[in-house]
Amino acid sequence: MSRLLTVSNVSSGYGLTPVLRDVSLHVETGEVVAVVGANGVGKSTLLRTITGLLRPTHGDIVFDGVSIKGLPPHSIVGHGLAMVPEGGRLFMFMTVLENLELGAFAPTAREDVRQSLDEVMELFPILRERRTQLAGSLSGGERQMCAIARALMSRPRMLMLDEPSLGLSPLMLEKVFELIRTVVSSRDLTILLIEQNVADALEMANRAYVVEGGMIAKTGLGENLLHDPDIQRAYLGL
Repeated sequence: MSRLLTVSNVSSGYGLTPVLRDVSLHVETGEVVAVVGANGVGKSTLLRTITGLLRPTHGDIVFDGVSIKGLPPHSIVGHGLAMVPEGGRLFMFMTVLENLELGAFAPTAREDVRQSLDEVMELFPILRERRTQLAGSLSGGERQMCAIARALMSRPRMLMLDEPSLGLSPLMLEKVFELIRTVVSSRDLTILLIEQNVADALEMANRAYVVEGGMIAKTGLGENLLHDPDIQRAYLGL
């Protein structure tokens, strides 16, 4: 495997409020890597920094051998790095189809928009049924599927998911995680998963990082961390 994403000693935050402190991690091509931890420790800030929504105050971010630090978000998507934000962030007064088509705004993605639509509707058949409905009329699980499908419309090499389990029922949570597994296998995608649901994230991940207080506290194979006594006590109630 080759290194696809490298985050090196990155610090960032909001105004004068620091959140991340000297965070370093990497993701190899074809991996599913999870970043887990309690609410408010900096997981979402990490994704916002990688995608250009926040500018790091220190460190570097390299994707596919090229530094993307300081690039605008649309340019980063054009490099092949897409994010599904927390809550999906759909355009609620637009149809499902219109939301999906917006995902293909990059010039390279626009060329294959019809093929991409066929592919995502094959992966998510419910979206074909709902394609003319307003996104605001979808259930929570359907919105999450639409948000993932919209990100796939950009034809990314790497997909980053920010808390895909947020607000979902246990049954729908299981379905969404199964769909993520399907997307990984069918698209040969690399995944960076930010998740508060530690057990499911570690079960899915090849490797994982545990964030505490804006820093990487622990890293290892997903399976090993799942059985780590410290992780079980802190996050799994065991």
